[in-house]
Amino acid sequence: MGANLSCATLCDTNGEGPSSKPRLGDIPESCLALVLMHLDPPDICKLARLNRAFRGASSADFIWESKLPSNYKFICEKVLDEKSVVGLEKKDVYARMCKPYPFDGGAKEVWLDKNTGGLCFSISSKGLAITGIDDRRYWNQISTEESRFHTVAYLQQIWWFEIDGELEFEFPKGMYSLFFRLHLGRSSKRMGRRVCNSEHIHGWDIKPVRFQLTTSDGQRATSKCFLDNPGNWVYYHVGDFVVDRPCELMKIKFSMTQIDCTHTKGGLCVDAAFVYPSTICTEICKLNKLAGQH
Repeated sequence: MGANLSCATLCDTNGEGPSSKPRLGDIPESCLALVLMHLDPPDICKLARLNRAFRGASSADFIWESKLPSNYKFICEKVLDEKSVVGLEKKDVYARMCKPYPFDGGAKEVWLDKNTGGLCFSISSKGLAITGIDDRRYWNQISTEESRFHTVAYLQQIWWFEIDGELEFEFPKGMYSLFFRLHLGRSSKRMGRRVCNSEHIHGWDIKPVRFQLTTSDGQRATSKCFLDNPGNWVYYHVGDFVVDRPCELMKIKFSMTQIDCTHTKGGLCVDAAFVYPSTICTEICKLNKLAGQH
């Protein structure tokens, strides 16, 4: 009986063939939206270009609210102009939050990774406490297109190398990794080509740099590493931390030191510190691998 009904539905009155075929656009938008909710943002945007039904379904607020971090309202209050997002669809809120927004006087930035919705941070060299930074015999601030902040701290020579930083924020639940972005040598452009001046590079192969990370809830991480790969920007992993209480402020403190005063060290560019969800740190590893191939 069921088979006969299905056949009757698909055939015209003369039994000569199908009168209509189900199309992708015939699926209700509410059903499509339930499927799209389980996809990553880039895939949702690709499917939105298929037809009108997918385009309408892809704009559903409940889809994009599930992609936003759990603390997105806190971010809107602290960093964004909250009035600017009132009345926006969640899809548009997500798109806005994928752009870097400065805070703490412009020394720090926060944004969403557009592929995963993970919360990311950067702290510029001007937002770090660098020993001797005001003494031009040791450090200089130089302009460069190779930094998202358009300036980096350049070390010519110093005995006591110490950089400290901190960040206080409401982090969504998960694991995070912190990195320093560093460069041995001073890069510039000559005749339209990138060149690296390695004149001041010394001392980093004698003793390793010590990296440390602590959190306000008692987590600690320590690592040591020799700085190498001159002429390339390298992300040095400081450590990881876990957020279990997403609705509370967490303060992280981090540092890098080489305070063996038996020798000087120099020729180092300090761009920034970065905090990424650990789930997307494979991209950082790829960047380091590409830098090592140059």
